[in-house]
Amino acid sequence: MQDTRPLLLDSDFPPVTRQGVDILQVNLGYLCNLSCVHCHVNAGPTRTEMMTADMVELLLEVASKLGVHTLDLTGGAPELNPEFRRLVCRATEMGLKVIDRCNLTVLFEPGQEDLAAFLAEHEVEVTASLPCYLEENVEEQRGKGVYSSSIEAIRTLNSLGYGQNSRLQLNLVYNPVGPVLPPPQAGLEADYKRELGQRYGITFDQLFTITNMPISRFGAVLLSQGQYTDYMGLLRNNFSEGNMAGLMCRSLLSVDWQGFVYDCDFNQMLELPVLASDSRLHLRDLLDCNSLAGRAIVTGEHCYGCAAGQGSSCAGAL
Repeated sequence: MQDTRPLLLDSDFPPVTRQGVDILQVNLGYLCNLSCVHCHVNAGPTRTEMMTADMVELLLEVASKLGVHTLDLTGGAPELNPEFRRLVCRATEMGLKVIDRCNLTVLFEPGQEDLAAFLAEHEVEVTASLPCYLEENVEEQRGKGVYSSSIEAIRTLNSLGYGQNSRLQLNLVYNPVGPVLPPPQAGLEADYKRELGQRYGITFDQLFTITNMPISRFGAVLLSQGQYTDYMGLLRNNFSEGNMAGLMCRSLLSVDWQGFVYDCDFNQMLELPVLASDSRLHLRDLLDCNSLAGRAIVTGEHCYGCAAGQGSSCAGAL
């Protein structure tokens, strides 16, 4: 697979300074029941990398030390990590908000039959990928049969109160199919709610539009199809200074399955360590760290993806 990393390191992206750490976004591992074209972590059914029980304990200790208010759990399919449920239980007992970045189809994996009920019991916020309300577009990105399974999963979540009860938040995520910017979030959210409501009677809270990053699997596709230069030109030409203040890296810290920390999930995949040093910062290092506020964020050409157009973050448009 071709790698865009060498093309992204030298950049004139404007300096960004960290405000603090409110959110720990944690990659619990790369194992997933799907292999999506736009996946920037190259997750799939054959991946074996997984956060261990000991690392989960350290993660919770660091979360308490830093005073974060949210654990944002991702993967792969984070629910396939054997420690997922214990982590959720412990985090909610600590009063932390927990977000599960769910691919929806995992609800029907063997052994996960009670997953939806577990998430509802612990009031976990579900942020679920549904890259389009049209079946053809979803299956182009995620594979045959994924659309119908996703719709059925949303119905299951709705039956438990998700998308209808303010304590059970259900958000959907849109990624463009190809090398284009997402359309305006508010208008697309209205389209999603109308189409999904009329066709299937399902509801959700918010739609998050996220720009595809030119890294990992999506970056390799851009290079193989000769579209990398044009896509980077699109991102740079649509840069908006107004997005800089809202960049998620200013208050979020990304943690990989081994416990190493990064300024964002994308830097994690590019192995760009915090502090731009040769040695990677680990969760255990944060136990003796009073604050990361005021420190420079490590940036690259891929950062234009977050600052282009309406802006992009793990919570949608900026």
